[in-house]
Order: sequence, then structure tokens, then C-alpha cells
Amino acid sequence: MKTGIKAIRLRRAAAVAMTTGAVLATGALTAMPAQAVSAPSIVAKGGYVMNNANGSSLYTKAADTKLSTGSTTKIMTAKVVLSQKNLNLDAKVTIQKAYSDYVVKNNASQAHLIVGDKVTVRQLLYGLMLPSGCDAAYALADKYGTGSTTSARVKSFIGKMNAAAKDLKLTNTHFDSFDGIGNGKNYSTPRDLTKIASSAMKNANFRAVVKTKSYTAKTITKTGSTRTMATWTNTNTLLSSYKGAIGVKTGSGPEAKYCLVFAATRGNKTVIGTVLASSSINQRATDATKLLNYGFARLG
Repeated sequence: MKTGIKAIRLRRAAAVAMTTGAVLATGALTAMPAQAVSAPSIVAKGGYVMNNANGSSLYTKAADTKLSTGSTTKIMTAKVVLSQKNLNLDAKVTIQKAYSDYVVKNNASQAHLIVGDKVTVRQLLYGLMLPSGCDAAYALADKYGTGSTTSARVKSFIGKMNAAAKDLKLTNTHFDSFDGIGNGKNYSTPRDLTKIASSAMKNANFRAVVKTKSYTAKTITKTGSTRTMATWTNTNTLLSSYKGAIGVKTGSGPEAKYCLVFAATRGNKTVIGTVLASSSINQRATDATKLLNYGFARLG
């Protein structure tokens, strides 16, 4: 009888050991790919990816090298607007000739806002982030800067952008424009821009704007009638091409080349990152896709 009980116990112990071994083996197998994934090669001069949940780095390439940011600057423009106390997104802004003249003079990307039209702050944010409207950026800077003249208000607003960067403890970022058309002192790094975007993404209104593929604004004309604007299409192609993409912003320029700040969520994981100075519109998307895939693989 004792022998029978002993044998049963031995068989049970063996079964437990086998099961434990199988679990351990499976655990090892599932853990290995996350560690064994090799870092991708990207064309962009600089790149950075982090786990949005805790800010831990997942990929770096010249992550702390100062580079021109192009229109990815507008992430901070939107962040500053959305951080204003008692913000009224339905407040109306009258489009000035100065905004229109500015985009024409600089051959800048624009939302094609029409002088004299009354446009809401919410609409301006869509015009800022989807077609990358420098006219919308100017209107917002003029609205939310302080001072008795347009130039004073714009200077004040850019000051707020730099103050926000300082609040995030970013030491490699400086803005000298509200839209990325800088005067030689508009720069950031892949790591800093990713942190700016991660901070901005905490705001529900910002998230709603940057994940939108297209938006049609209805503005009020000088005579009080309603104007249906041409539809604004988001320049971030990842929203259509990458599963789980939720933002954030493109940028380009003679010095900046092609930039993209990107974010995607899969399951309960969000990966966010930046590529700066890639070689083309398609290449920046390819670079970002590689980095997102790598980020998710690292997180397992």
C-alpha cells in the first residue's frame, strides 16, 4: 500500500515538474523574441522611440543631436494654446491680411484661411495640425500672445513655447517661430520632440485633432454667411497605413528635410517617437514604421 502511495506521489511530482518545465520553456520562448529583435536601420539623421507609459527609451539614433524641426514645431504651438487657462475652443478669431501675406511671402504650407472670416480656435487647431497651416499658427500666436501689437503678441507666444519646453526640462530645444519657419534658432532633438508630443497627447483635445484624417471647417464670412472650407487632409500618412496609429505631426523644410513625430497604440501599449531629417515623404513614413514595429517588438 505504502509503495502504491509513494508511486502515485512520485508520478504527481514528475507531472508537476514537467508542467513547470513546459511553462518555463514557453516563458523563455515568448520572452526571447522581444530581446532578440535587432534594431532597424533608418535613413533619418536622428530617431528616438519610447514607451509612452513610463518614458523608457526603446530606440536611439543621434537622439540628443540638435536638428531643425520644420512643422513638427506646431506640436508645441498646439500644446501652448491648449494649456491656456479658461480656454474657449469656440472663441472666434478674425483672419487678418498679415496671416495671408505671411504664408505667401514664405511659400509656406497653409490652411487657405480667408481674410475677414471668423474661425473658431478649435477649427484653427485642425487647420494647424492637419494641412500644417502656417496661417493658422500665426492666427493662434496672435490670439494667445500678449501685447498691444501683432509682433509683440507673436514674440510673447514664442516665449510661452520656450517656457513650456523649460517646464518639461528640455535642454536641447529652442523655438524662434510659432510654426517652424525659424530664423536659425528653431531646433530640437528626437528625444525632446518625443517628450513634447507625449506631454501634448495627455490633452484629449490634442489627441482628437492629431488622429483625424480629414476635417471640413465651416467659417463665418464678413457678411455673416457660412463658408464651407475646402477639406483639410492630414499630412500624416501613417494614420491610414499603420494599424493603431493615433498621431502626431509631420514636418519638412530645406534645412529640416523630412520629419515625423508618430504614435501608435496596440492593445494596452503605446509607442511614441520621432524621426528627423529623413530623405523624402515616403522615407520618413518607412523610417517611422520600422521604429514603431521595433518598439512594439521590444515591449513584447
